Amino acid sequence: MNKRPIIIDTDPGIDDAVALGIALYSEDLDVRLITTVNGNVNLEKVTYNMLRLMKFFNKQTPVAKGAGTPLIVEPVDASDIHGETGMDGYEFEEPDNSLLLDEHAVTAMRREIIESKEPVTLVPIGPLTNIALLLRTYPEVTKNIEEIVLMGGSTSRGNSSVMAEFNIYADPEAAKIVFSSGIPLVMAGLDVGWKALVYPEDSEILRDMNKTGNMIYHLFKKYRGGSFNHGLKMYDSCAIAYLLKPDLFETAHTFVDVELTGELTKGTTVVDLKGKMNKEPNVNVCIDIDPVAFKKWFIESIRKCN
Repeated sequence: MNKRPIIIDTDPGIDDAVALGIALYSEDLDVRLITTVNGNVNLEKVTYNMLRLMKFFNKQTPVAKGAGTPLIVEPVDASDIHGETGMDGYEFEEPDNSLLLDEHAVTAMRREIIESKEPVTLVPIGPLTNIALLLRTYPEVTKNIEEIVLMGGSTSRGNSSVMAEFNIYADPEAAKIVFSSGIPLVMAGLDVGWKALVYPEDSEILRDMNKTGNMIYHLFKKYRGGSFNHGLKMYDSCAIAYLLKPDLFETAHTFVDVELTGELTKGTTVVDLKGKMNKEPNVNVCIDIDPVAFKKWFIESIRKCN
């Protein structure tokens, strides 16, 4: 069976680090390129974090630095969740910078997609700035993109504002471009992330499992995406889980748009589950997850890492 070629666009980020480990060690995914974007912390920090992770995981996937600011809005970050560095809690070795490409992430993505002999899946688990720039700058890539499987959005409430999820809120104009692109889209948002929980007893298992599990355990001690004692939310791993185990999810094929002008709702994903807007469906939205099966898959996936 051929591995599925993917490009991961990311802003590490503690839960990003976990998702990246699972993807890089998966026997079914071929991670062709990793691109970084301003998000959980600034671009320099997330790129530094990504290179440290590549050294830790002992992988040779090329890394390209992308957008340092959103398209229009002022930057926001999530250092209150992930710590000042974005990956507080573990002492990583200094990175090998030879994996960092000289070209911009958008150019690197274009090259990888155009040169690929089979369609590539994009997996953005941060703000969608790079993906929007790619689609607007190089529209020819769309013919060789299989689908976009993203972590972001919500069918109900938000975590950055009352109604908006962080990755969409951080660059809503970029999100609107991506959601209106016509490319097959999967949205793994807060609805499933809130249920994809890792509990203290799970963290104890991870700590003694292997090098990666120990690293994750220490990052989890600093992670504020939920509570270490009451369950940590594995948002970004849900996107990887969808790629590898889609049967974990209940989905709805429906129309989704992004609110740009609402004084109180900017960055909200408007998910038309009841067809009120009479629009053609454009997104497969993950609306539920089997939390027990997810946790089993999650722990088994970390066991395959170094």
